[in-house]
Amino acid sequence: MKTKVVVAMSGGVDSSVAAHFLVEQGYEVIGLFMRLGIDKYDATTRTKACCSLEDANDARVVADQLGIQFHVLNFKDAFNRIIDTFCTEYLNGRTPNPCILCNQELKFGKLLDFARMLNADFIATGHYARVEKVKDRYLLKKGIDVRKDQSYVLFSLNQEQLARTLFPLGTATKESVRQVARNLNLKTKDKPESQDICFVLDNNYHTLLHERFNDLITPGILKDTGGNILGMHPGAPFFTIGQRKGLGVALGTPRYVIDINPQENTVVIGTDDELMENELSASALNWISFDSLHSPIEVQAKIRYKHLPAPATINPYGTDKVHVVFREPQKAITPGQAVVFYDNDTVVGGGWIERKNREAV
Repeated sequence: MKTKVVVAMSGGVDSSVAAHFLVEQGYEVIGLFMRLGIDKYDATTRTKACCSLEDANDARVVADQLGIQFHVLNFKDAFNRIIDTFCTEYLNGRTPNPCILCNQELKFGKLLDFARMLNADFIATGHYARVEKVKDRYLLKKGIDVRKDQSYVLFSLNQEQLARTLFPLGTATKESVRQVARNLNLKTKDKPESQDICFVLDNNYHTLLHERFNDLITPGILKDTGGNILGMHPGAPFFTIGQRKGLGVALGTPRYVIDINPQENTVVIGTDDELMENELSASALNWISFDSLHSPIEVQAKIRYKHLPAPATINPYGTDKVHVVFREPQKAITPGQAVVFYDNDTVVGGGWIERKNREAV
């Protein structure tokens, strides 16, 4: 009997080729499309939904081309909760990463539940990452293609999830994946990359905030790090740490958002130098290389998806927190983003960056 694997098929080229690789490797492959929205563009909500009907049709065509089973499940309600969390984070002065939450709750949560229902041995996705077993521990490693590596957004996976997950594209490059799709003439062979936040229209999350929480957004004070009032802003949730455009003031030299205080509804701006910090605190930790951290360790820490990992020391404190000190100051450390710790190409673990209190706020 073949080993059974459920693969998440989004209707894109990566998951299509991932499914092909699994078939090629001799697995019994079952494709699953997770229905999260109603269309690419909805005139009422003005949101760009992920996993649309068009995407579902593309995934179904690919499944037919590969000769595998295919199912569609509606996870719209669960995905809607992720969108609400996304908005609430901005209301709380934080900048969220919904892709990590989607992976945690849906792709490696409900997908795994579905696999259990079918008595499948594994789940699989089109992420560019790798899982390796060393002794009795499953390790998460970077994808071979450094430009496409997605290990950062997978830091929250636990040992059970890693033990039952396959990443068929972990040792592939994006160029080779695209070429395989063209060689097979898959329906998705020339399909463009999806945008970073699939449910935000034209990358403008302000509209989404207005639609869901308009009554909670009010104008407030804009000031500098010395506490001097510089003007007014339209609403603190519309700003994020490091933002330069749309500040509404001209001071002769570039200014950036340095801090956001949701309680006082104030936004603090400052210079490029004031945006640099060499430490942060993180909580809600997930460790992959070991069960828990008891003493300081040296790592390379990544503070956002496109950030280059920087040398740092992790110091544990409390029951579920760490204090991270960088060897060199880092630009725009942003509460709400994940900080992920690496030992070369291995993900040690990660957590969520906390808001840091400043005297100016």
